[in-house]
Amino acid sequence: MRKFFKGPGFYLILLITIIIVVTMFDIGTQQEKLSYKGLLEEIRNDNIAKVRTIDRTVIGLRKNSRIPESSFPDKYDFQSYLPPGDTFVNDVKAIEAEKPRNKEKGKTPETIVTADFSFDWDIQPPQEAPWWISILPFAVLIILFVIFWAVFMQQAQGGGNKVMSFGKSRARMSTPDKRKVTFDDVAGADEEKEELQEIVDFLKTPRKYLELGARIPKGVLLVGPPGTGKTLLAKAVAGEAGVPFFTISGSDFVEMFVGVGASRVRDLFDQAKKNSPCIIFIDEIDAVGRHRGAGLGGGHDEREQTLNQLLVEMDGFSTNEGIIILAATNRPDILDPALLRPGRFDRQVVVGVPDVKGREAILKVHSKGKPLSPDVDLKVLAQRTPGFTGADLENIMNEAALLAARKSLQTINMPEIEEAINRVIAGPEKKSRIITDRDKKLVAYHEAGHAVVAKLLPTADPVHEISIVPRGMAGGYTLTLPEHDKYFISKTEMLETITQLLGGRVAEGLVLNDISSGASNDIERATKIARQMVTEYGMSDTLGPISYGNKHEEVFLGRDFGTQRNYSEDVAAVIDKEVKNIVQQGYEKAEKLLRENIDKLHKVAQTLIEKEKLTREEFEEIFATA
Repeated sequence: MRKFFKGPGFYLILLITIIIVVTMFDIGTQQEKLSYKGLLEEIRNDNIAKVRTIDRTVIGLRKNSRIPESSFPDKYDFQSYLPPGDTFVNDVKAIEAEKPRNKEKGKTPETIVTADFSFDWDIQPPQEAPWWISILPFAVLIILFVIFWAVFMQQAQGGGNKVMSFGKSRARMSTPDKRKVTFDDVAGADEEKEELQEIVDFLKTPRKYLELGARIPKGVLLVGPPGTGKTLLAKAVAGEAGVPFFTISGSDFVEMFVGVGASRVRDLFDQAKKNSPCIIFIDEIDAVGRHRGAGLGGGHDEREQTLNQLLVEMDGFSTNEGIIILAATNRPDILDPALLRPGRFDRQVVVGVPDVKGREAILKVHSKGKPLSPDVDLKVLAQRTPGFTGADLENIMNEAALLAARKSLQTINMPEIEEAINRVIAGPEKKSRIITDRDKKLVAYHEAGHAVVAKLLPTADPVHEISIVPRGMAGGYTLTLPEHDKYFISKTEMLETITQLLGGRVAEGLVLNDISSGASNDIERATKIARQMVTEYGMSDTLGPISYGNKHEEVFLGRDFGTQRNYSEDVAAVIDKEVKNIVQQGYEKAEKLLRENIDKLHKVAQTLIEKEKLTREEFEEIFATA
């Protein structure tokens, strides 16, 4: 509602209302308006006591009026309009001549005078209104329109900015008293905080650095995947340092008009100089800092001018003492080399995906203020979420709280958090979907094939949960989770991953004597791993430890054009043959394992058809007793 009263819609409605009131409202509408015939009828019936005429307008009082005569003509009973000329006088004389008292005197219309009328008639000379009265309504309308247009333009410019203020910086400044984010609010990034602590210490006590001749980095680039906490770290630096903090997005510089972005960069640094020492944080700097002169058809002139101005401001002839620039991006490969050189962005801090210890610390931060039941073990949840970023973990805790509230629970239990993890990984369950018995059997054997093969492979991740309830785009899933974080993967592990991915297709063919399209994603992933083994990791015995297909530096041409073929057609044929052999060997190994353990496959699949879901403990028990 508050936005409505501040928006242009409210002022438009107000303007229309005022126009209607000015043009249609009339104070005289409280009195009765008589037609000319009605007026003559009132005179004929001797109902009129007094009338006053001004030009062609007549007002009057009736004989039985509640209005005292002393209030006339300020107050009156009726109003009417007269025809032109002497029509009214002649009509009144004709009516009065017909009345008995005038007939007895022998009066005729020609001899009747105003003294013979049955009412008092006061004839006033015409009053000429001032000249400005006639143009007053139009002037009011024009003034209101100008006011409305000014307010509308003010709202369109973003609240108070003038029309030509688009060259000004759109950075938002936060003062220390408004911020509450500190390093205590950032978990799972101990090394990153240690790197940035140096900047905080310099802003607080610069003397000890200057005495040793040390120069604090002018710019720090935070690099990492989305959701790892780059922006949160920048807020924490500003909160710890206690200095003004300017924040702006890279896209805020780029505008339709050439030169506006450069003007905004100049204005930003002018503001920063007035408030130094301070921090400037540019989020998603790749929007303005891309490689110059790149792309099909040349570069982007406006963005390149903005980047040139940014380069000059960061390290040019002018000195910017006390201004530290933080920037964040998840695409450092496309940034211009001049932007990354020492003197501009002297330091790059990689904010990576947290490890198991970091995930546990992040879960503790995001579980504050949430009532957790005693069965919730954050250490177990951290082990269950390898590869999750801080944003993913926050989303999990929020989803769990929503699920608990939906069930009207007083605390957040472990099953709600487990369901939240599955929702983030694969999407919500679709229990209402109608599945035929044939499809249910197909999905059960497919997922049982994945699970049994994973159990039989020595390096495969243990099975955590199996389900044939559709979830997201999948008809079912087999969730395997590593027992610890992995930073490297061996050739054996890759081969066994391919074998596990093909276990579902193999189970379909063994039991149902038919195959389905449900294994398309499994085959795609297995083929991708096999091709990476051959072309990127040098794991082919035939081709040897050689990388095939150099990645081109030009990323603006698209992913398909981003890789150059540096090998012949003969080598390409060998690569395809090697990829096929790796996938085929994995298929044959999965088939051999399932044939030797067909009873276990049947037992797991039949239990899945009955229960639709199996936990790790249930699967282990079935596998051991089958």
